[in-house]
Amino acid sequence: MLATFLIGLREGLEAALVVGILVAYLRRLGRQDALPKMWAGVGLAIALALGIGAVLTFGAYELTFQAQELIGGGLSLLAVAMVTWMIFWMQRAGRSMKATLEGGIDRALTAGGLWALIAIGFVSVAREGIETTLLLWSMVQSFGDAPSALLGALLGLVAAVIIGWLIARGALRLDLRRFFAWTGGFLVIVAAGVLAYALMDLQEAGALPGPFTALAPIDAVTGGVAVGWAAFPFGWAFDVSATIAPGGPLASILQATVGFMPAMTWLQVIGWGLYISIVGWLYIRGLRSRRPSKPHGSPEPSSESPSLSQQGAA
Repeated sequence: MLATFLIGLREGLEAALVVGILVAYLRRLGRQDALPKMWAGVGLAIALALGIGAVLTFGAYELTFQAQELIGGGLSLLAVAMVTWMIFWMQRAGRSMKATLEGGIDRALTAGGLWALIAIGFVSVAREGIETTLLLWSMVQSFGDAPSALLGALLGLVAAVIIGWLIARGALRLDLRRFFAWTGGFLVIVAAGVLAYALMDLQEAGALPGPFTALAPIDAVTGGVAVGWAAFPFGWAFDVSATIAPGGPLASILQATVGFMPAMTWLQVIGWGLYISIVGWLYIRGLRSRRPSKPHGSPEPSSESPSLSQQGAA
């Protein structure tokens, strides 16, 4: 619940700030008449995200186990790719987001077309909506506890809408740059866990070699799949299920925070480690390269958030 709450909060706040920039700009231009068209695009984007979630949830019931695992693993890999791209896109394009959005509004108003304004609202929210849907769906599948995971996501989205509204009204100041930096790091860890779960799905479906295929190394003593170094590379890296019960509170916390599962294959461990090492290093390097240099003797920067007109720099 905590993990999905944070995901819903971050992704929802990102979408809320984008919509806030669009609304503020239209009002500044005195074009309140265009707001219903923009909101129609936002509504279509939300409907698309909900529709994708419904299809993934209810459509899987008609599939065989192998097909479910293949689709689940493939969509989880897609979610990891989208989250990774979004993390670095925000680092690179966050400073120019406000100008880009306002430029799109200017072009739509100049063209005077109904669909142009609807498209602005749709595209601005659809990306975050689809990404959030795929990521939350993958996490719900991995946790196996849909009610609490979905409740956490819903609470996060509601909190994001409230915070975004308070920021737009000037009633709340938040260091958005620091917020997105920390939650971006959290998403790197979450994406690594989703990647590990995707690899498990594909191994269970037989698409990748692992403990469920003929390539699994067998323990000569127990007759089961080997565990530890003797099982490298297609067996179990470790199995501590006897100590940490799968589905228990500790296992759920570890899986939600660092992607740990009581039993993991070598392919999962390797994939998790490579993702954290490579993407984590690139993310930290990006943060350091964008840290503003401070002249000697200058005062410390304020921790307050920028105004709505400056939110694109977050």
